[in-house]
Amino acid sequence: MLMRTDPFRELDRLAQQLMGPGTWSRPSPMPMDAYRDGDEYLVAFDIPGVTADAIDIDVERNMLTVRAERRPAAKSGDVQMELSERPLGVFSRQVMLADTLDTEHIRADYDAGVLTLRIPITERAKPRKITVGSGRKEIPG
Repeated sequence: MLMRTDPFRELDRLAQQLMGPGTWSRPSPMPMDAYRDGDEYLVAFDIPGVTADAIDIDVERNMLTVRAERRPAAKSGDVQMELSERPLGVFSRQVMLADTLDTEHIRADYDAGVLTLRIPITERAKPRKITVGSGRKEIPG
């Protein structure tokens, strides 16, 4: 078996061993991207190896919380692990959402290890044109 060495991978592995896997009371962070696309705000979380039923999404007031748990794969009794680098345990991320987002209509999709949340922007937050009236008033007479 051919293995390439990476000194930083060893540091990451050591830190993971010292901290242990994420738990519900002390979850590990998950990477994310957030951006606006037209009339929606998108937030994408990387959580590969997690089944859709192990993902929990909550919104309370304007706090969005995403939790996921990566469980070890079921193996038969005669399997001997040679290398284990994929982190297991609980992962979590909290994001404070602006008042301009419609938290009642969030859509969630999970595909290829990426959880994507689509949050519509409220009507009152969308740009609009305001007409200017003249300051003159005619006096009937």
